[in-house]
Amino acid sequence: MSEERTSRPEWADDGKMFATSYVKGNDRAHLAKENRSIKRKERSVEEYVAGVLNHDRTILAQAITLIESNAAKHTEKAQRILHELLPYVGRSIRIGITGVPGAGKSTFIEAFGQFLCEKGHRVAVLAVDPSSSITGGSILGDKTRMEHLARHPRAFIRPSPSGGTLGGVHRKTRETMLLCEAAGYDIILVETVGVGQSEVAVRGMVDFFLLLALTGAGDELQGMKKGMMELVDAIVINKADGDNKKKAEVAKEEYNQILHYLRHATKGWETKAYTCSSLYGEGIEQIWEVIEKFVQTTKQSGVFEERRREQMKDWLHAMIKDYLHNRFFHHPVVQQQLPAIEEDVMAGKQPVTMAAEQLIRLYEER
Repeated sequence: MSEERTSRPEWADDGKMFATSYVKGNDRAHLAKENRSIKRKERSVEEYVAGVLNHDRTILAQAITLIESNAAKHTEKAQRILHELLPYVGRSIRIGITGVPGAGKSTFIEAFGQFLCEKGHRVAVLAVDPSSSITGGSILGDKTRMEHLARHPRAFIRPSPSGGTLGGVHRKTRETMLLCEAAGYDIILVETVGVGQSEVAVRGMVDFFLLLALTGAGDELQGMKKGMMELVDAIVINKADGDNKKKAEVAKEEYNQILHYLRHATKGWETKAYTCSSLYGEGIEQIWEVIEKFVQTTKQSGVFEERRREQMKDWLHAMIKDYLHNRFFHHPVVQQQLPAIEEDVMAGKQPVTMAAEQLIRLYEER
């Protein structure tokens, strides 16, 4: 057999034409190498801006990837893109959604998102996933958990790794939110990791914060932190269907009794509990009516815009803290002296305050 690039099998349908052809292994490797060597042309800032404004979901996804990158060249380009898009942001309703594991966050978001899309809204779902400690990537895979919503032409789902730090939530999710607003998405749903202080971070970037709870409120309330309940603008008892329906009503009343005595998250707005069934779509419309009433009430009182302004100020402070933190710990003198000073502190040879002042002094002097 001759050594040709394309080889033929020894059978054919009619004896004249071969049914298939295949590329030999060595040639496949050669073609793959050639393909890898062809670099995709990088888009300009102008191309990204035009694509986002034209509602191009592919370009929007690529712009978000730039935002999430920690490479210096990508960060600079991403900031230029954001600067150009600033006149087009801030026109959405930002809704944070959190809940205990098993509360059905993804099912609720899919049902709620589809309801909003059918009403003519454009919905972006930003899911703050816990990051894999090995790869750093998202491990929940929201597009596979919301497959129906992901296929809707008026929806955009972006699972973003938190990077294991709240700083990642502060910057990346906020900037991704702005890109989605510039792309014409008027409802932004931010799903939290659902653990620790991430709820506090998300509360600081949304207008309306919703907590999903389960039936069996007696047990649920035992594990519910008072501070968490004071962060939210509504509590929704999910899975209120079948045998759970009566239990959900009981849970709603118990939550409302407790909420009556707690400080409300938003000035001029009373936090209440509601029920819904994401599986059957029951109660979804009522929840949207509550959110619409919230937006109307807070805009009339000025609380809506005041919260937005305060959030921008808090974001500025958070960015400064992150920047100084990174500058300090990446400083060569600090990196050189830190291990020895840490050893002294752990061995009890030096007080923590004195050690911190020593490191800061070294940083400032150099």
